[in-house]
Amino acid sequence: MRRHRPPPPNFLRDHAHPAWRDIVMTALPVAAFCAAVIGVVFWLVDPAPPHTITISAGPADSSFMQMAEAYRTILARNGVKLRILESDGSVQNLQRLLDPKERVDLAFVQGGVAEGMDTRSLMSLGSVAYVPIVVFYHGSGLTRLAQLDGMRIAIGRVGSGTRELALKLLAANGLDPGGDSTFLPLDGMEAATALVSGRVEAAMLSGDSTTRGLMLRLLDIPGISVMSFDEASAYTRLFPFLENIDLPPGVLDLRRRQPPETVHLIGPTVQLVARDTLHPALSDLLIEAAGEVNGKPGLMQREGEFPSPAVHDFRISEDATRYYKSGKSFLYRALPFWLASVTDRLLVLLLPLAVLVIPALRAIPALYRWRVRSRIYRYYGALIAIERDALKHKSEEQRRALLEELDEIERSLNTLRMPLAYADAFYVLREHVGFVRMHLSANPSHVP
Repeated sequence: MRRHRPPPPNFLRDHAHPAWRDIVMTALPVAAFCAAVIGVVFWLVDPAPPHTITISAGPADSSFMQMAEAYRTILARNGVKLRILESDGSVQNLQRLLDPKERVDLAFVQGGVAEGMDTRSLMSLGSVAYVPIVVFYHGSGLTRLAQLDGMRIAIGRVGSGTRELALKLLAANGLDPGGDSTFLPLDGMEAATALVSGRVEAAMLSGDSTTRGLMLRLLDIPGISVMSFDEASAYTRLFPFLENIDLPPGVLDLRRRQPPETVHLIGPTVQLVARDTLHPALSDLLIEAAGEVNGKPGLMQREGEFPSPAVHDFRISEDATRYYKSGKSFLYRALPFWLASVTDRLLVLLLPLAVLVIPALRAIPALYRWRVRSRIYRYYGALIAIERDALKHKSEEQRRALLEELDEIERSLNTLRMPLAYADAFYVLREHVGFVRMHLSANPSHVP
């Protein structure tokens, strides 16, 4: 029975490929693998900084809103867009940060409002301003909040940091809602107007209500005084988030020496709080903006006092700690923000990428050798098949067919491009082709 023999391979199909094609075809899969690994690590493990972030600031025309607007201008110079959301104040800002449904990245939060909340998912970039509480009242000589017992007191609107702080301080002095004192949800100009008109006997003002202009207007009204907290040191120990802040004589008006003597105040700081997912590059950019906006001298602070790493309610971020110790890195000082960000990420990822890429690059020579030798091995496969058929004593017609196959192999070898490093294997192959031809010529088939 005649066995079916598969057709010989078509050697002329790819025998004339230039050497550079072998190199390209060998290196291309490795390069694609390296590019895929670099891309995955680069964008998933250490993603690029977002182009847009959102801050929850405060009421319209508030100091929080003004700071956010200034931050937006500075960030825009570096290609980052800052979206600003109005809010009722620190309490709502903190609630937005803690709510995963809210798309808020950072916010201004007054110290003391986070008591009892789980803030482990948040981090502070530093304190940016003082928020002292200033108590104006009818009369004179008051130095303790306990002396306000039985009075009508404006303590700030619901949801504001002023109200939260006022309730804590009054409760520490035995003044609770429902007691002899009456707490009214008034703040700012509304609280000052109620104090002047006599609707309240005392007003606890903070934040935007403690402007130089408003305090001077109140101090110019006969019968209204400002309370100096003689127990300020005690408050800062009982409430660690509070700071001791002094108004030196004449700081409001040097010509008229207002105030006439030092006024001891207490108050928390405003912190720039962010979710712990904030990109490190944006952390540096925000602290730099805070230094430009909040580092100026003011009524309550000296030049360069803010931003400060001194925080209480929230953990300071590692990136912020590094920035306060050593400032901006060389890359961010020397290069534009986005270019420095990309370069910094590349340097950070260089070691883990090298562990993956270098072994892959070492595989290129082995793959190249396999590709070149595999072309030679294909010829040997055909030679072995011809030689085996020659041993079977087939007809003259079959022998001529085998010689034609051998001729095809030789024609292919005559135009085969082979790197010099593999010339020995090439000439050994030609010798073996000659050996098989000699075998076919010396052993003609016997026709039955």
